[in-house]
Amino acid sequence: MQMLPWRRRARLALLLPLIAGCAAAPPHTRGVAGVAPAADRFWTPPAVKTAPGDTLSGSPAIPPEAIADRLTNLTLAEVVDVALANSPVTRAAWADAKAAAAGYGSAKGDRLPTLDGTAGATRSYTNNPAAGDGEWTTTYGPGATLSWKVLDFGGRGGRVEAARQAMLAADWTHNAVLQDAIFTVEAAFYRYAGAKAILEANRLSYAEAESSVTAAETRHDVGLATIADVLQARTARAQAKLELQATEGQVRTTKGALAVSMGYPANVPYDVEIGVPDVPVDGVSQEVEALIRSAVANRPDLMAAQARAQAASARARAARSDLLPSLSLSGSAGRAWTDGEDDYRDRAAGSLTLNLPIFGGFSGRHDLAQAQAEAEAASERARGLKQQVVYEIFVAHSDFLTSTERVRTVDELMASATQSEEVARGRYQEGVGDILDLLSAQRALAEARAAQVGARLGWYISLAQLARDAGVLGLHGENPLAPGALHPEVEK
Repeated sequence: MQMLPWRRRARLALLLPLIAGCAAAPPHTRGVAGVAPAADRFWTPPAVKTAPGDTLSGSPAIPPEAIADRLTNLTLAEVVDVALANSPVTRAAWADAKAAAAGYGSAKGDRLPTLDGTAGATRSYTNNPAAGDGEWTTTYGPGATLSWKVLDFGGRGGRVEAARQAMLAADWTHNAVLQDAIFTVEAAFYRYAGAKAILEANRLSYAEAESSVTAAETRHDVGLATIADVLQARTARAQAKLELQATEGQVRTTKGALAVSMGYPANVPYDVEIGVPDVPVDGVSQEVEALIRSAVANRPDLMAAQARAQAASARARAARSDLLPSLSLSGSAGRAWTDGEDDYRDRAAGSLTLNLPIFGGFSGRHDLAQAQAEAEAASERARGLKQQVVYEIFVAHSDFLTSTERVRTVDELMASATQSEEVARGRYQEGVGDILDLLSAQRALAEARAAQVGARLGWYISLAQLARDAGVLGLHGENPLAPGALHPEVEK
């Protein structure tokens, strides 16, 4: 064995540790180590290059620029439409439904025969030892093969039915996702509406507190009130100002939450014109039993769960058929030409095959047991969800009745607080009333205003919750349970 020159041996000795170190080092990705350098060090990610069609960094389906002329005066229906168009959750559910529909179409193809066309060429060599030479031959031509499973004791039917039920489950899930998204954006809309309305009420309360300070200072200047009256009025004004500032922050927060629910950044410039109309305190015409029946028949997530249970049952039937015989029909035909020959040769064949599963390592029986257990589990989940739906309807209906009664009570409170404040202010201006009585009446009136706004907007939220739980919430925010109820927005 020839020895390497000493210089080459030295270079190799220097390279070997480097090669071993590279082999032991963590792999790199885009020039960055695949792991942090130490347990107490951050891992530095590689720079992300955005592809031209990258949907993760793309703009919403309806960018703010496209509706800039309407962003300053959106209605509830427009807010819902924008939110549904921009929501990645609804898009994902729709894509799942399309995939399930394609799977159903693919499964139905198993019931039909399959036909495959072929075209080939074969080059072969035949040796002839006696003659001392050989011969090359080329054979080519088209062909076709037909195969069809005639009978499998329900296997194809089970797989087709499972795919159909999976498609229905995906479609019902899409509807449920839409209703959840609609309720989410409606609730955000109502919270923003309530915050704006309470802000206006607090501004009015602050103006009243300011007028009380002016009245107390005027009376103090002419010697009809003590400095204690002035200080108490100023304290009430400061409290009203604090509540006004807190409400202004709440308006900004709820506005950002509504923007996010529409699929926009929280700081996008927009607004909605909102009022607080009278609530039709007659409530809904349907009783709780009718709403439960409607939910059991129309609730999308319940329908999806029942469809998944049906799909699992169909898969169990398909698994059972794998243990039974199957009958298949096949046929083939073709035509071949050979170089050097003028004539062609046709070939055709047909077969009828009966497959009898005898032993497969007990896998088929375990597959059947697994499918049956999964079907039982899916059925129990659907039954449990049905009970949950009934409970949710019962609770939502009870909450709605409470909201309706609360609206009536708060309206009475508002009327009483308004009269009390008017009497207290008149008495104080006439010099026969006490500043504490006036401030107490104004405080009660401010609380009544906020309670009235909260009760009315809470009524709309509870109505939307009831419609969502019943599975009848409209695609544009309309509510069939109370068709005469106006949305809390200003008519344009």
